[in-house]
Amino acid sequence: MEFFKIQKNIPFMRHALVLNIISAATFIAAVFFIAFKGLHLSVEFTGGTVMEINYQQTAPLDSIRQDLGKMGYQDIQVQNFGSSKDVLIRLPIQKDAEGKTISSAKQSELVLEQLKSSHADVKLQRVEFVGPQVGKELATDGLLALLFVVFGIMIYLSVRFEWKYAVAGIVANLHDVVIILGFFAAFGWEFSLSVLAAVLAVLGYSVNESVVIFDRIRETFKKHRKMDTKTVIDSAITGTISRTIITHGSTQMMVLAMLLFGGPTLYYFALALTIGILFGIYSSVFVAAALAMWLGIRREDLIKAEGKTPTSKSDDPNYGAQV
Repeated sequence: MEFFKIQKNIPFMRHALVLNIISAATFIAAVFFIAFKGLHLSVEFTGGTVMEINYQQTAPLDSIRQDLGKMGYQDIQVQNFGSSKDVLIRLPIQKDAEGKTISSAKQSELVLEQLKSSHADVKLQRVEFVGPQVGKELATDGLLALLFVVFGIMIYLSVRFEWKYAVAGIVANLHDVVIILGFFAAFGWEFSLSVLAAVLAVLGYSVNESVVIFDRIRETFKKHRKMDTKTVIDSAITGTISRTIITHGSTQMMVLAMLLFGGPTLYYFALALTIGILFGIYSSVFVAAALAMWLGIRREDLIKAEGKTPTSKSDDPNYGAQV
Protein backbone atom coordinates (compact mmCIF):
# COMPACT_ATOMS: atom_id res chain seq x y z
CA MET A 1 0.00 0.00 0.00
CA GLU A 2 1.32 3.43 -1.00
CA PHE A 3 -0.13 6.92 -0.60
CA PHE A 4 2.23 8.20 -3.26
CA LYS A 5 5.16 7.03 -5.32
CA ILE A 6 8.25 9.14 -5.92
CA GLN A 7 9.52 8.69 -9.45
CA LYS A 8 12.97 10.23 -8.99
CA ASN A 9 15.45 8.99 -6.39
CA ILE A 10 16.20 11.38 -3.53
CA PRO A 11 19.99 11.65 -2.99
CA PHE A 12 19.99 10.83 0.74
CA MET A 13 23.56 9.52 0.76
CA ARG A 14 24.87 12.78 -0.68
CA HIS A 15 24.34 14.40 2.74
CA ALA A 16 25.16 11.32 4.82
CA LEU A 17 28.51 12.60 6.07
CA VAL A 18 27.20 15.94 7.36
CA LEU A 19 24.16 14.36 8.99
CA ASN A 20 26.26 11.65 10.61
CA ILE A 21 28.56 14.29 12.09
CA ILE A 22 25.45 15.83 13.65
CA SER A 23 24.42 12.36 14.86
CA ALA A 24 27.84 11.80 16.41
CA ALA A 25 27.68 15.17 18.19
CA THR A 26 24.19 14.38 19.53
CA PHE A 27 25.35 10.94 20.63
CA ILE A 28 28.39 12.36 22.45
CA ALA A 29 26.20 14.96 24.17
CA ALA A 30 23.81 12.21 25.31
CA VAL A 31 26.68 10.14 26.70
CA PHE A 32 28.00 13.24 28.51
CA PHE A 33 24.66 13.89 30.26
CA ILE A 34 24.25 10.21 31.18
CA ALA A 35 27.79 10.00 32.60
CA PHE A 36 27.93 13.30 34.48
CA LYS A 37 24.30 14.09 35.32
CA GLY A 38 22.88 10.58 35.54
CA LEU A 39 19.32 9.32 35.33
CA HIS A 40 16.60 10.38 37.73
CA LEU A 41 15.59 6.86 38.79
CA SER A 42 12.12 6.11 40.12
CA VAL A 43 11.18 4.31 43.34
CA GLU A 44 11.34 0.91 41.59
CA PHE A 45 15.09 1.35 41.23
CA THR A 46 16.02 3.42 44.28
CA GLY A 47 13.65 1.94 46.87
CA GLY A 48 10.90 3.66 48.87
CA THR A 49 7.38 3.31 50.22
CA VAL A 50 4.44 1.91 48.26
CA MET A 51 0.96 2.87 49.52
CA GLU A 52 -2.43 1.66 48.37
CA ILE A 53 -5.36 3.86 49.38
CA ASN A 54 -9.08 3.73 48.70
CA TYR A 55 -11.74 6.41 48.17
CA GLN A 56 -15.50 6.05 48.41
CA GLN A 57 -15.82 7.84 45.06
CA THR A 58 -13.56 8.27 42.03
CA ALA A 59 -10.12 9.17 43.31
CA PRO A 60 -9.00 12.77 42.55
CA LEU A 61 -5.50 12.03 41.25
CA ASP A 62 -4.60 15.65 40.51
CA SER A 63 -5.67 16.73 44.00
CA ILE A 64 -3.58 13.91 45.52
CA ARG A 65 -0.50 15.06 43.61
CA GLN A 66 -1.06 18.64 44.77
CA ASP A 67 -1.40 17.54 48.42
CA LEU A 68 1.80 15.49 48.21
CA GLY A 69 3.54 18.38 46.48
CA LYS A 70 2.80 20.51 49.55
CA MET A 71 4.74 17.93 51.58
CA GLY A 72 7.78 18.33 49.34
CA TYR A 73 7.30 15.26 47.16
CA GLN A 74 8.16 15.92 43.52
CA ASP A 75 7.87 13.59 40.49
CA ILE A 76 6.05 10.91 42.48
CA GLN A 77 3.97 8.15 40.93
CA VAL A 78 0.23 8.39 41.62
CA GLN A 79 -1.98 6.09 39.57
CA ASN A 80 -5.20 4.12 39.69
CA PHE A 81 -4.81 0.54 40.82
CA GLY A 82 -7.52 -1.98 39.96
CA SER A 83 -10.37 0.55 39.84
CA SER A 84 -10.97 4.30 39.69
CA LYS A 85 -11.44 4.34 43.48
CA ASP A 86 -8.15 2.64 44.35
CA VAL A 87 -4.88 4.56 44.12
CA LEU A 88 -1.26 3.38 44.22
CA ILE A 89 1.32 5.88 45.48
CA ARG A 90 5.08 5.34 45.28
CA LEU A 91 7.11 7.57 47.59
CA PRO A 92 10.91 7.92 47.59
CA ILE A 93 12.95 7.35 50.72
CA GLN A 94 12.75 10.43 52.96
CA LYS A 95 15.07 11.57 55.74
CA ASP A 96 14.33 13.74 58.77
CA ALA A 97 16.24 16.83 59.96
CA GLU A 98 18.82 14.61 61.67
CA GLY A 99 19.53 12.67 58.48
CA LYS A 100 17.77 9.49 59.61
CA THR A 101 15.53 7.58 57.21
CA ILE A 102 11.82 8.00 57.95
CA SER A 103 10.13 4.64 58.34
CA SER A 104 7.43 3.52 55.91
CA ALA A 105 4.85 3.48 58.71
CA LYS A 106 5.61 7.07 59.71
CA GLN A 107 5.77 8.20 56.08
CA SER A 108 2.40 6.66 55.26
CA GLU A 109 0.88 8.14 58.42
CA LEU A 110 1.96 11.66 57.43
CA VAL A 111 0.72 11.22 53.87
CA LEU A 112 -2.64 9.85 54.99
CA GLU A 113 -3.08 12.75 57.39
CA GLN A 114 -2.39 15.22 54.58
CA LEU A 115 -4.82 13.52 52.21
CA LYS A 116 -7.58 13.37 54.84
CA SER A 117 -7.35 17.13 55.25
CA SER A 118 -8.71 17.45 51.71
CA HIS A 119 -10.82 14.26 51.44
CA ALA A 120 -12.12 12.66 54.60
CA ASP A 121 -13.26 9.49 52.82
CA VAL A 122 -9.72 8.23 52.13
CA LYS A 123 -8.70 4.90 53.69
CA LEU A 124 -5.31 3.18 53.81
CA GLN A 125 -5.36 -0.33 52.32
CA ARG A 126 -1.72 -1.41 52.26
CA VAL A 127 1.81 -0.15 52.94
CA GLU A 128 5.01 -1.80 51.73
CA PHE A 129 8.67 -0.86 51.77
CA VAL A 130 10.71 -1.45 48.62
CA GLY A 131 14.36 -1.78 49.62
CA PRO A 132 17.27 -0.47 47.54
CA GLN A 133 18.43 -4.07 47.03
CA VAL A 134 15.20 -4.87 45.16
CA GLY A 135 15.68 -1.74 43.06
CA LYS A 136 19.26 -2.75 42.28
CA GLU A 137 18.06 -6.18 41.18
CA LEU A 138 15.46 -4.60 38.88
CA ALA A 139 18.11 -2.33 37.36
CA THR A 140 20.39 -5.32 36.77
CA ASP A 141 17.59 -7.35 35.21
CA GLY A 142 16.64 -4.41 32.98
CA LEU A 143 20.24 -4.03 31.77
CA LEU A 144 20.46 -7.76 31.06
CA ALA A 145 17.20 -7.60 29.10
CA LEU A 146 18.64 -4.75 27.05
CA LEU A 147 21.83 -6.71 26.32
CA PHE A 148 19.91 -9.85 25.33
CA VAL A 149 17.78 -7.81 22.92
CA VAL A 150 20.89 -6.28 21.34
CA PHE A 151 22.59 -9.67 20.90
CA GLY A 152 19.39 -11.20 19.56
CA ILE A 153 19.02 -8.45 16.96
CA MET A 154 22.66 -8.80 15.91
CA ILE A 155 22.30 -12.58 15.44
CA TYR A 156 19.05 -12.10 13.49
CA LEU A 157 20.55 -9.52 11.13
CA SER A 158 23.71 -11.59 10.64
CA VAL A 159 21.66 -14.65 9.65
CA ARG A 160 19.20 -12.76 7.47
CA PHE A 161 21.70 -10.47 5.75
CA GLU A 162 25.44 -10.19 6.36
CA TRP A 163 27.69 -9.03 9.21
CA LYS A 164 28.11 -5.52 7.78
CA TYR A 165 24.35 -5.01 7.97
CA ALA A 166 24.27 -6.44 11.49
CA VAL A 167 26.90 -3.95 12.66
CA ALA A 168 25.11 -1.06 10.95
CA GLY A 169 21.74 -2.04 12.41
CA ILE A 170 23.05 -2.46 15.98
CA VAL A 171 24.92 0.87 15.90
CA ALA A 172 21.74 2.59 14.67
CA ASN A 173 19.63 0.96 17.41
CA LEU A 174 22.10 1.80 20.18
CA HIS A 175 22.20 5.34 18.78
CA ASP A 176 18.44 5.61 19.42
CA VAL A 177 18.64 4.10 22.92
CA VAL A 178 21.51 6.32 24.08
CA ILE A 179 19.80 9.46 22.78
CA ILE A 180 16.57 8.56 24.63
CA LEU A 181 18.55 8.07 27.84
CA GLY A 182 20.42 11.31 27.12
CA PHE A 183 17.17 13.27 26.93
CA PHE A 184 16.01 11.81 30.25
CA ALA A 185 19.35 12.60 31.88
CA ALA A 186 19.61 16.13 30.46
CA PHE A 187 16.11 17.23 31.50
CA GLY A 188 15.93 15.21 34.73
CA TRP A 189 12.84 13.27 33.68
CA GLU A 190 11.95 10.29 35.86
CA PHE A 191 13.25 6.97 34.55
CA SER A 192 10.90 4.17 35.62
CA LEU A 193 10.16 0.58 34.60
CA SER A 194 7.60 1.82 32.07
CA VAL A 195 10.27 3.98 30.43
CA LEU A 196 12.60 0.98 30.33
CA ALA A 197 9.82 -0.96 28.59
CA ALA A 198 9.53 1.89 26.06
CA VAL A 199 13.29 1.74 25.40
CA LEU A 200 13.08 -2.01 24.73
CA ALA A 201 10.10 -1.42 22.43
CA VAL A 202 12.06 1.22 20.51
CA LEU A 203 14.87 -1.30 19.93
CA GLY A 204 12.50 -3.69 18.19
CA TYR A 205 10.70 -0.88 16.39
CA SER A 206 13.89 0.66 15.00
CA VAL A 207 15.35 -2.62 13.79
CA ASN A 208 12.15 -3.28 11.85
CA GLU A 209 12.68 -0.07 9.86
CA SER A 210 16.31 -1.01 9.19
CA VAL A 211 15.29 -4.50 8.00
CA VAL A 212 12.75 -3.01 5.57
CA ILE A 213 15.41 -0.75 4.06
CA PHE A 214 17.98 -3.58 3.91
CA ASP A 215 15.42 -5.82 2.19
CA ARG A 216 14.75 -3.12 -0.40
CA ILE A 217 18.50 -2.69 -0.94
CA ARG A 218 18.77 -6.42 -1.67
CA GLU A 219 15.86 -6.28 -4.13
CA THR A 220 17.37 -3.25 -5.88
CA PHE A 221 20.74 -4.99 -6.19
CA LYS A 222 18.95 -7.88 -7.95
CA LYS A 223 16.94 -5.69 -10.33
CA HIS A 224 19.61 -3.14 -11.25
CA ARG A 225 22.97 -4.83 -11.59
CA LYS A 226 24.78 -1.82 -13.03
CA MET A 227 23.82 0.62 -10.25
CA ASP A 228 26.54 1.67 -7.85
CA THR A 229 26.05 1.14 -4.11
CA LYS A 230 25.16 4.77 -3.31
CA THR A 231 22.47 4.90 -5.99
CA VAL A 232 21.07 1.54 -4.85
CA ILE A 233 20.72 2.81 -1.26
CA ASP A 234 19.09 6.07 -2.41
CA SER A 235 16.63 4.10 -4.55
CA ALA A 236 15.82 1.70 -1.69
CA ILE A 237 15.16 4.49 0.81
CA THR A 238 13.11 6.51 -1.67
CA GLY A 239 11.00 3.42 -2.42
CA THR A 240 10.13 2.93 1.26
CA ILE A 241 9.18 6.55 2.07
CA SER A 242 5.45 5.99 1.58
CA ARG A 243 5.52 2.89 3.80
CA THR A 244 7.52 4.79 6.43
CA ILE A 245 5.00 7.66 6.54
CA ILE A 246 2.06 5.26 6.90
CA THR A 247 3.68 3.06 9.57
CA HIS A 248 5.34 5.70 11.70
CA GLY A 249 2.53 8.20 11.26
CA SER A 250 -0.15 5.80 12.51
CA THR A 251 2.07 4.66 15.39
CA GLN A 252 2.88 8.22 16.41
CA MET A 253 -0.83 9.11 16.41
CA MET A 254 -1.49 6.51 19.11
CA VAL A 255 1.60 7.50 21.07
CA LEU A 256 0.60 11.16 20.83
CA ALA A 257 -2.83 10.30 22.25
CA MET A 258 -1.12 8.68 25.25
CA LEU A 259 1.22 11.66 25.59
CA LEU A 260 -1.58 14.23 25.60
CA PHE A 261 -4.44 12.36 27.27
CA GLY A 262 -2.81 9.47 29.18
CA GLY A 263 -2.01 11.60 32.22
CA PRO A 264 1.17 11.55 34.32
CA THR A 265 1.15 7.75 34.54
CA LEU A 266 1.76 7.29 30.80
CA TYR A 267 3.47 10.61 30.08
CA TYR A 268 7.13 9.58 30.27
CA PHE A 269 6.39 6.22 28.64
CA ALA A 270 4.83 7.99 25.66
CA LEU A 271 7.58 10.63 25.65
CA ALA A 272 10.29 7.95 25.39
CA LEU A 273 8.40 6.28 22.52
CA THR A 274 8.01 9.62 20.71
CA ILE A 275 11.74 10.33 20.90
CA GLY A 276 12.50 6.76 19.85
CA ILE A 277 10.16 6.84 16.84
CA LEU A 278 11.52 10.14 15.54
CA PHE A 279 15.17 9.18 15.94
CA GLY A 280 14.40 5.64 14.73
CA ILE A 281 13.37 6.99 11.33
CA TYR A 282 16.45 9.18 11.19
CA SER A 283 18.90 6.50 12.29
CA SER A 284 17.57 3.87 9.89
CA VAL A 285 18.33 6.15 6.95
CA PHE A 286 21.33 8.24 7.97
CA VAL A 287 23.01 5.89 10.42
CA ALA A 288 22.22 2.28 9.45
CA ALA A 289 22.15 2.74 5.66
CA ALA A 290 25.08 5.17 5.59
CA LEU A 291 27.21 3.00 7.87
CA ALA A 292 26.46 -0.05 5.73
CA MET A 293 27.63 1.93 2.69
CA TRP A 294 30.87 2.96 4.40
CA LEU A 295 31.52 -0.62 5.51
CA GLY A 296 31.64 -1.49 1.84
CA ILE A 297 28.46 -3.47 1.12
CA ARG A 298 28.35 -5.01 -2.32
CA ARG A 299 25.89 -6.89 -4.43
CA GLU A 300 27.83 -10.09 -3.71
CA ASP A 301 27.28 -9.68 0.04
CA LEU A 302 23.54 -10.16 -0.35
CA ILE A 303 23.37 -12.39 -3.41
CA LYS A 304 25.99 -15.00 -2.63
CA ALA A 305 24.76 -17.44 -5.25
CA GLU A 306 25.40 -14.96 -8.05
CA GLY A 307 28.12 -16.21 -10.40
CA LYS A 308 28.30 -19.64 -8.76
CA THR A 309 29.16 -22.53 -11.08
CA PRO A 310 26.35 -25.12 -11.09
CA THR A 311 27.45 -28.38 -9.56
CA SER A 312 24.16 -30.17 -9.12
CA LYS A 313 20.59 -30.30 -10.30
CA SER A 314 19.53 -28.12 -7.38
CA ASP A 315 21.89 -25.34 -8.58
CA ASP A 316 20.78 -25.39 -12.22
CA PRO A 317 17.58 -26.89 -13.67
CA ASN A 318 19.47 -27.55 -16.95
CA TYR A 319 22.33 -29.39 -15.24
CA GLY A 320 23.24 -32.56 -17.12
CA ALA A 321 21.17 -31.71 -20.23
CA GLN A 322 22.56 -32.96 -23.55
CA VAL A 323 22.03 -31.65 -27.04
